Order: sequence, then C-alpha cells, then structure tokens
Amino acid sequence: MMMRTGLADDLAEIREEIARLREREAAIQASILSIEGAIPDGRSHRVELVENREMVFDKDRLPEEIRDNPCYWTEKVTQSLRCEPIRSQTDRPGWPIRRVDTDLLTC
Repeated sequence: MMMRTGLADDLAEIREEIARLREREAAIQASILSIEGAIPDGRSHRVELVENREMVFDKDRLPEEIRDNPCYWTEKVTQSLRCEPIRSQTDRPGWPIRRVDTDLLTC
C-alpha cells in the first residue's frame, strides 16, 4: 500500500529537490566557467556564454530626504508559503532522493 502524503509534504519535498538541483546546477556552471578556451559540446547540447548588461536604478544614491520621505513609498503585500518540518525526514524511507550522475563529475 502506498503511503499518501499531504500537500505540505509534497511542497516541501519539491522545494528540497529544487534546492538540490540548483546546487548541482551552480557546481556544473562553475566547472564550465573555469574552462579556458572553447567550451566542449556535449552529446546533444552546446553551452554558450552570454553576457547581458542592463542599467539598474540605485535608490541609495538619492538624497536622504527623498529616500526616507514616506510620500515616495508604496506598501506592497505579498504572500508566500514556508515549509517547516514536523518530524524527521528519516521517517520516510528513500527520502530525500540522492542521485549522483558520474558523467557530470568529470568535466
């Protein structure tokens, strides 16, 4: 019989998996960026280094009397969900999923 999890558990597990994948992505990107010269192609993908430039407004450079004046501020309300563990993840066999792709360890 399959153990049914709640929506909170599903959300927490997905966020953990996303965090793991982001960490792996950052490590792979760092390896690629450390390569001097041409970046070798994979079997089915090519990586290109793309550089973007944009102008960013720096509000800290405004005079303090404008920056701190409440007339120039608007309140923005956002909602988000925070996942808090109720019990140890070791209560779920096989979780968290840990995968190691040996092809990606050698760049």
